Amino acid sequence: MADETNQQTNPNDQTTPPRTRWYVTTAIPYVNARPHIGFALEIILTDALARYHRLLGKDVWFLTGSDENSLKNVQAAEKLGIPTQELVDSNADQFAALRGPLDLSFDDFIRTSTDPRHAAGVRKLWEACAAHGDIYTRPYRGLYCVGCEQFYTEDELVDGLCPEHHTRPEEIEEENYFFRLSNYQEQLLQLIESNQIAITPSTRRNEVLSFIRMGLADFSISRSRSRAHGWGIPVPGDAEQVMYVWYDALGNYISALGYANDGPLYQRYWAENPNRTHVIGKGIVRFHAIYWPAMLLSAGVPLPSAIFVHGYVTVEGEKMSKSLGNVLDPVELAERYGTDPLRYYLLREIPATEDGDFSLERFLRTYNADLADQLGNLLNRTVSMVGRYFGGVAPAPGAPQGPDAALIALAEGLRERVDAAMRRCAPHEALAAIWELVGAANKYVAETEPWALAKRRKAEAEARLAAVLSNTLEALRLIAHYCLPFIPATAAALATQLGITLDATGDWATTTRWGGSAAGARLQPGGVLFPKRELPVATAEV
Repeated sequence: MADETNQQTNPNDQTTPPRTRWYVTTAIPYVNARPHIGFALEIILTDALARYHRLLGKDVWFLTGSDENSLKNVQAAEKLGIPTQELVDSNADQFAALRGPLDLSFDDFIRTSTDPRHAAGVRKLWEACAAHGDIYTRPYRGLYCVGCEQFYTEDELVDGLCPEHHTRPEEIEEENYFFRLSNYQEQLLQLIESNQIAITPSTRRNEVLSFIRMGLADFSISRSRSRAHGWGIPVPGDAEQVMYVWYDALGNYISALGYANDGPLYQRYWAENPNRTHVIGKGIVRFHAIYWPAMLLSAGVPLPSAIFVHGYVTVEGEKMSKSLGNVLDPVELAERYGTDPLRYYLLREIPATEDGDFSLERFLRTYNADLADQLGNLLNRTVSMVGRYFGGVAPAPGAPQGPDAALIALAEGLRERVDAAMRRCAPHEALAAIWELVGAANKYVAETEPWALAKRRKAEAEARLAAVLSNTLEALRLIAHYCLPFIPATAAALATQLGITLDATGDWATTTRWGGSAAGARLQPGGVLFPKRELPVATAEV
């Protein structure tokens, strides 16, 4: 569907007035397998943030992509007996294709194995760090987890196993290029303690600070070409070494903007933009909050301003695992149950900074309770009554009476609550606030009983009936606008039935002010928005 919120200006257009800029990225996932629901959480979360900031009138650029130059991808291809490029091409296409089934609004998708912007950008980054004296070679022996693409020390392991993948790392010995991370310990401490790099939530910030205070060791940033099976970006000036996948992958955040040639997007959204936000999972905080800023400091490149760290998705209480057979495909879920129900569940039921669980039973219960019974029912009964009593034309509002005040007060305070939640990157709190208005509007209809008013056939009762339905329509209008960042197709469907146009590029404060409904709008009944879903047989309610 067309994206109502992604209204971008031409980066080269100097005639448009300047707007606050906001650059946001997801991490780029490995493409050794198809997309799963864990990455769907991250990219839907980032999409909601991007859409919200666009509604505020900001000049937003939203980047995602695929991490293709890893040993994990090589091993996955070898296991399948196909060339590595064939594997990454196929899986990268599936990640890029999430745009449709998940209704995503990203502005760019960077592929690290094929996009010429990327190879040129990370070579420039390497050469800038080398020119600063922060790259050197030495022999190295260490414990390497291919799953993490990371070396571990003995004391970082749990019972000799990788803390993330619970596998035993392999011992590697070779001569590699190293980055002088130790040169940046005090500077990184100061930047994070002062919130010049703001890490959310505070628990992750404290973890990073604790790690830095223990002392930073230089880290390997290359692999031998033979161990990499010839796969990866060659080290500048040394064809026998390829860049360590994390040094390579982290560079995507600026290579995609044209860092290699100081292009207009790089200037607009990184060099001259104070708002540079990374959205990442909790397992890769060290790379983004320590390694990446140090690399940028060395290269003389501006730093990210914010790093937002989300938790993981478990399935039926278990960590996702191919061996358990519980890896969920978000595309299949969206095709079966709808894109917006999936978006709503991930954004509402999983607190953004914590781990959360996906179970089919809970998903369907949430769908029925929140979307079908509350929002869908509110829309259907309101549109039906306006059709029955006013010929399908929105009636004029009246002077507030009795229960009107509580509904109006809640609606008028909603923008502040949603804005506060989104400043904390907490869409679950924003949606909870929006659904308070949904619930209040349903309660308002039950209390005011418009069907009873319609039976009185007196002028006073008719005026009150008009006011009640006008208030309910106004609540629905605001709900439609507030849903735009989270469940955009639902917002559009609400607007269509209400006979209104969603203003995604105007003044957010004006758009979300109570009293914006226009009397005389012709409603367009569109049927049931969210048909009820049957629960799994084993858990169905009696």
